[in-house]
Amino acid sequence: MTRSRAGSGAPAASAPGPVPDRTDRVIHQWVKVRPDLDVSSVGIIGRLARLRAVIDEEQEAVFAEHGISNPTFTTLVTLVRLNRPGGISQRRLADEMGLTPGTVSARVDRLVADGLVVRAPDPADRRGSLVTLTDRGRDLFEAVVPAHLANQVRLLGSLTPDEQATLAGLLRKLLVAFEGSAELEHLPVRLGLTLAPVHVALAMQRAVGLPERPGLLVRAVEEQSPAAAAGLGEGDILTEAGGTPLRSVSALYSAISDALPAGRLDLRVRRGLKDRTVSVLLGASGAGTGADGLAAARAGEDGHAAARLGEDRHAAARVGEHRV
Repeated sequence: MTRSRAGSGAPAASAPGPVPDRTDRVIHQWVKVRPDLDVSSVGIIGRLARLRAVIDEEQEAVFAEHGISNPTFTTLVTLVRLNRPGGISQRRLADEMGLTPGTVSARVDRLVADGLVVRAPDPADRRGSLVTLTDRGRDLFEAVVPAHLANQVRLLGSLTPDEQATLAGLLRKLLVAFEGSAELEHLPVRLGLTLAPVHVALAMQRAVGLPERPGLLVRAVEEQSPAAAAGLGEGDILTEAGGTPLRSVSALYSAISDALPAGRLDLRVRRGLKDRTVSVLLGASGAGTGADGLAAARAGEDGHAAARLGEDRHAAARVGEHRV
C-alpha cells in the first residue's frame, strides 16, 4: 500500500487539479444533460467572453476617474501612437481602429467639442480631414495612460511572467488567423501562394459538402512560382508541411525555414476527397515532385470539388489571408 508519509497508513492523496470556475460548471452541466455534444470549445470561447466583460468593466472604471470613455481613450492613444505632427487623416484613423469612417467622424466631432483635438482640411484629400491632438488632449493622455497600464498589470497579476508570455503567444496565433499578420515574416523564399486560415478552410469544406479536415486553404497561386510548378491550385488544402500538421501559417513558415537546407518542402495536400504528397522546390520554378498527379486530379472528379472550394466565397470572408 502506498503511504502518504512515513508511519501513516493513509493512502497518498492525488495531486489537486485546477481550481474549477463557472465555465467548468457550465461544461459539466452540458456533459450531464447532452453527452452527445462536444462542448470543449466552451472552455476557451466562454472564458474569453467572460474575461472580456470583466476587463472592459475594470478598464472603464479607470477611464471614468478621468472623465472619459473607452472610445475617447482609444482615439487619443491612436493619435499619439501614430505620431504625425501634421495630423492623422480620418481614413487612417478608421483603418487603425477597425471602424467605419462614419463612426470615426462622430468620435472626432465629440473630441473637437471637448477641446481634445482639432480638425483641419487634408491637402491630399479634398473630402478628408486631418486630426491633431490639442495640448489639452495631450495632457489628458499623459494623465490616463500610466493609470491604465498599471491597471492592466494588476488585472494580469494571477499569471506569472512566463504564463503571460505563453498566453500572449497563443492569443497572437489565434488572432493572426482572423486578422492576418501585421508584418509578413521575411522569408528567403516564397512559395507563391495566397492562403486562408483553418477556420475559413473548414467553413468552405462544410459549404460544399466535403468532410472537414483542418488545413490552410489555397486561395490563389502565382504563375511561374514554386507552388505552381508543383501543381498546387486554388481550392487545395495544405494539411501538413514537413510532417507537421498545418493549423496556422506560423507552422508553415517554420516548416519552410527548416526545409531550406534541403531545398525542398514536402506538403500533404487534400484535393477533394483524396490526399497526396507534393514536393515544392524552394527557390525554383521547375516542376516539383507530384505535380503531374495533382494536375491529373484537378482535371478529374477531385478537381471539381477543389474548384468549388476555390469558387465558393459566401461561407467566409477573405480575412486573415497570407501571401507566402
